[in-house]
Amino acid sequence: MLTELIELPGGAFEMGSTAFYPEETPTHTATVGALAFERHPVTNAQYARFVDDTGYVTVAERPLDPEAYPGVAEADLVPGALVFRPTPGPVHLGDWRQWWDWAPAASWRHPEGLGSTVDDRLDHPVVQISYSDAAAYARWAGRRLPTEAEWEYAARGGASTTYPWGDDVAPNGELMANTWQGRFPYRNDGANGWFGTSPVGEFPPNGFGLVDMIGNVWEWTSTRYTMRHRRAGAERPGDEHREAWASEKACCTPSHEPDPSVNQTLKGGSHLCAPEYCHRYRPAARSSQSQDSATVHIGFRCVADA
Repeated sequence: MLTELIELPGGAFEMGSTAFYPEETPTHTATVGALAFERHPVTNAQYARFVDDTGYVTVAERPLDPEAYPGVAEADLVPGALVFRPTPGPVHLGDWRQWWDWAPAASWRHPEGLGSTVDDRLDHPVVQISYSDAAAYARWAGRRLPTEAEWEYAARGGASTTYPWGDDVAPNGELMANTWQGRFPYRNDGANGWFGTSPVGEFPPNGFGLVDMIGNVWEWTSTRYTMRHRRAGAERPGDEHREAWASEKACCTPSHEPDPSVNQTLKGGSHLCAPEYCHRYRPAARSSQSQDSATVHIGFRCVADA
């Protein structure tokens, strides 16, 4: 069963931020059309139904092409994906390789590698999904991936504050999203008892009734990443949508492999975001990820045009 769609009216909003990271600038007025957003990220159960129906094999489950990854050791050219490994204690946060590890056989079915399963996480967001894996599901569902502007508009839920719920990260001590609690990357105290992903809808919805737009998993958008937002007025309303949608269709035809040299924009932050390292669990925040990347903290949701 596909995720329930929530219709959004569209409109103009102030996109970006000058208060945190430079890639969120310049702030500018963005306009999106009316559309319908899936209420929550695609779950393991939903992705399993897609795979059962189509026989689709995700990027993480395919052997790596040596020509696409020159210099990579032959032993690493096997199906697998990146998994998070907590460090034994405090480390310098400038080297992400201290807590990310390549795990052979890691995939959406086995997010942490062999021995892990999603059988007890069917209502959690699917992870270990590359950009093309997400776009393939969207095509099957008769939907598409949102552009970055559409995603940020939806995530704000009609608000203009730092977070969709206000400027306080935890109003009255209430945790509003699944983000890292404790000291990153070695001590995780759990988000309301959840370590890693949490079931969709475990945390409060935003003003539009959408859940998990912030935290839990990063979400793919169809917008290619740039180091800064385009200058306000540099594009006509709708151009970003048309370019992104054309790019998505070109990238993700059934026979096409993702391009590791092309980066897409991720939005929303994840259960691995901590304020001292990744204060990106905000609507304005954005991150870059290559099309072939699959990790334990990236998922997606779809949209439909009104």
